[in-house]
Amino acid sequence: MSILPDNYDYTAKDFDSWDARLKSLVLSVMPEYPVDAGGNPGNLFRELFAYTLDVVNYYQDNQARETFWQTLRQRKSALRKAKFLDYELSGASAATADLTLTIANGPLAGNTTIPAGTVVRTSHVTAPIRGELQADVVITAGNTTGTGSWEHSETKGATFTSTGLANQEHRLEETPYLDDSATITTAAGTWTEVDNFLSSTGSDRHYTIEVDHNDRATIKFGDGQTGAVPSGTITVVYKVGGGIEGNDVTLDVIEGTFADHLGNPATMTSANATSASGGVSRETVGEARTAAPNSLRTLTRCVTREDFEIKALDVAGVARALMVTSNEVSIAENTGILYIVPDGGGTASSALLASVETQVTTTFPPTVTFQLSVQTASYLTVDVVAYIWIRQGYTASAVKTAVETALAEFFEAKISRERTIDGTIYEVGEANPYVDFGWNYKDADGEPAGEIAWSDVQNAVRDVAGVRKVGAGETEFTLNGQRDDVSIANHLFPVLGTVTLYNGSTNTQI
Repeated sequence: MSILPDNYDYTAKDFDSWDARLKSLVLSVMPEYPVDAGGNPGNLFRELFAYTLDVVNYYQDNQARETFWQTLRQRKSALRKAKFLDYELSGASAATADLTLTIANGPLAGNTTIPAGTVVRTSHVTAPIRGELQADVVITAGNTTGTGSWEHSETKGATFTSTGLANQEHRLEETPYLDDSATITTAAGTWTEVDNFLSSTGSDRHYTIEVDHNDRATIKFGDGQTGAVPSGTITVVYKVGGGIEGNDVTLDVIEGTFADHLGNPATMTSANATSASGGVSRETVGEARTAAPNSLRTLTRCVTREDFEIKALDVAGVARALMVTSNEVSIAENTGILYIVPDGGGTASSALLASVETQVTTTFPPTVTFQLSVQTASYLTVDVVAYIWIRQGYTASAVKTAVETALAEFFEAKISRERTIDGTIYEVGEANPYVDFGWNYKDADGEPAGEIAWSDVQNAVRDVAGVRKVGAGETEFTLNGQRDDVSIANHLFPVLGTVTLYNGSTNTQI
């Protein structure tokens, strides 16, 4: 049973209800007033007042929704509620890589310096992944190569003039802000970032940073009692970038012109000496809605099977987790297997599995005698064959692409875009309710159902714009060759296999 009702209209008042109430008020003092007469200026004013009240109630409902974890949508609401739980939403981190820089027209007679801050990027024409060298790379005379450290970030700067007032706020315009990258100085010296001003005195040069849903950072200063008030010019140096987009990219474009110290031009090329890795995206509101309340459930140790799953999901890069013991699968007593689905699916890396193991055996240890194995998830592949009829005004190729996208979203482990499922809004990063480990497909009695509903997958195809109808024949919509639910073992996680679509009108494959 849900904690909150499905209807989030807390005020339960709209234009019609307000207009009816205003009509009754008018008639209570002027019984003969023509409240339904068209063109009456008094009635026009009444309706304008009802419209204003309707708008006010709309914003009141939105504010009410932002007070509950289950319904909040704004990042600032999640940040503020998380403070009450002593929970901090994790920020983005930048991918790094070692680069090999080569003088294509070398060797040259002099030393060639590629300075720190030089942008090295991917060769994409639109939206390339950009980053900077973190230190100078010097290729000495007579040599052609050097190595450098690259980070998926770019350094930006901003200056502000202090108003001299308490509780100043200054917004950094460049996005996406890379957490913990800001350096702030004034004539008084360097300032220090803190989580809050609770321990700050009036002389402490402290500031806080809040990052909104647009990845834009806002700097906040104290009031002179808790945190000093800056004066004069405020200089901010910070970085933008980060996120999973910087992982596993090919960095082969160097921006700028270069020469050795004798003035000989150097034509530079770049290649990854190591694969870019370590990029993590900022925790979304959807992820925080689950993780923040769960942070209170497992405080120091992993004891219950849910404890292991909760702490595994706290590790960056884990999309889903399932803990099984002898109660769920046939394994020895006092042992457990923790299955991990990484972000994006597939096989979990050894580094990710090691991080999870450290989390659930060292940081939050189980009982001494309990034997735990952390493994990548085992998958059940679901192949889909469907006959579809195309709606007028759509092309078969466009509908095919839309159906493939809908099925990919149906089987994704985490929600990749905000969408409404069964009347509930799911944010980016939340667990997709349509797919789960077999153990978590439950029937009305809360017991494992052991099956993926054929009708759910068929609905995903049927609801695609451009699909007029889906075939009803025995072989016209099948999952793994059967027009039936798909059986799934407790420890398996479903993934989309091949999608084969036929045009029902022509009986040909699209």
